[in-house]
Amino acid sequence: MFAFSVPDVGFLTSGAGRAALAAFVPGGDPLRDVAAARRLVGEEHAAALLETALLRARAVGRFPDAWLWTADALEQATAVPVAEHRARRLAAVAADRVVHDVTCSVGVEVATLSAVLDRVVGSDLDPVRLAMARANVPDAWLVRADATVPVTRGSVVVADPARRTASGRRVRRPDEMSPPLGSLPGPDLVVSTAPGLDFGLVPWAREVELVSLDGRVREAALWSAGLVPDDGPRRRATVLRSSGSGFEVTDLDDDTCPVTPVDEWLVDPDGAVVRAGLVRQYAARHGLAQLDPHLAYLTGPHPPSGRAFRVLEEGPFSEKALRQTLRRRAVGRVEILVRGLDVEPDRLRPRLKLAGPEAATVVLARVGRGARAYVCEAVTGAPRPVRPAVPDPA
Repeated sequence: MFAFSVPDVGFLTSGAGRAALAAFVPGGDPLRDVAAARRLVGEEHAAALLETALLRARAVGRFPDAWLWTADALEQATAVPVAEHRARRLAAVAADRVVHDVTCSVGVEVATLSAVLDRVVGSDLDPVRLAMARANVPDAWLVRADATVPVTRGSVVVADPARRTASGRRVRRPDEMSPPLGSLPGPDLVVSTAPGLDFGLVPWAREVELVSLDGRVREAALWSAGLVPDDGPRRRATVLRSSGSGFEVTDLDDDTCPVTPVDEWLVDPDGAVVRAGLVRQYAARHGLAQLDPHLAYLTGPHPPSGRAFRVLEEGPFSEKALRQTLRRRAVGRVEILVRGLDVEPDRLRPRLKLAGPEAATVVLARVGRGARAYVCEAVTGAPRPVRPAVPDPA
């Protein structure tokens, strides 16, 4: 992995660097690409040119074409629709205040915040990322600073601490993140964290918001008491889609939901709903029922938009019975989903001895005290991702 320097950023933002980036297109052969970069800008700047071109290719469709990145910054960057959602929420409660992104990296959240707020500050301790942020968001107010040391007064602090150690190990505890959650300046905080965090370890979080984008859970956003109403929800699931549609469910919603045998459809709620513990609220909104009080799968005569499966057959689970059913239906390709059972799909699949032209989804779940198998026709209502709009001050 190439390590950029501040002089590298200075070259890339110069007239010669911009011209080289416009002219250089990697061809996929590493040796030839390195040679081409050296011919274009010389030995000193070839690596920076090549790495930037490769990172921009990876960012296509997600971020502005002309931005500068490090590999880690691109991997860790908040998805634009998620950042825009947070900016809209902040604009509703902090329109007249300074909003300070204390882990601004190369500027994604600063750009989205600046699109809806007038007083935005970004800071980062890494001089390379800060130099890139100045190039990416040239009109922003940026300063080099440690996230744990206040450099603004009375501001709303936005932070996205690193969720991996230097060795790449994923961390789950607030005190293991960088910076540690307990070291962030308060009292008004919005912190993006890992969805698997034990929220009981963050007592200051008045609201925990699980956010997904196009079916993938992206983050848990922790909102402090000063930024949410006293009578507001404590848990929220925000489901975003690149198409622009989406919805929210909170723990204040009605959770009246019966438990029934399977109906025509089996519904797999969005991961944000499941992680936020709001399956019953989601079910009540859409007129669905639970198969089991402890199971996230829902059922009903009509599916909402999202991931749902039309049930073709169901019954007690045994490998022999399932194998016979799939053979009778000439199923040669199967997706196996498991909830609450000690079954490994990759080990089960070859034992089913699949053969035939048809495809199916098999859902295996613990319902009550027994295991049930649902043979389904796979149906998905997930929208096709589209390229998001990103504020690009340049």
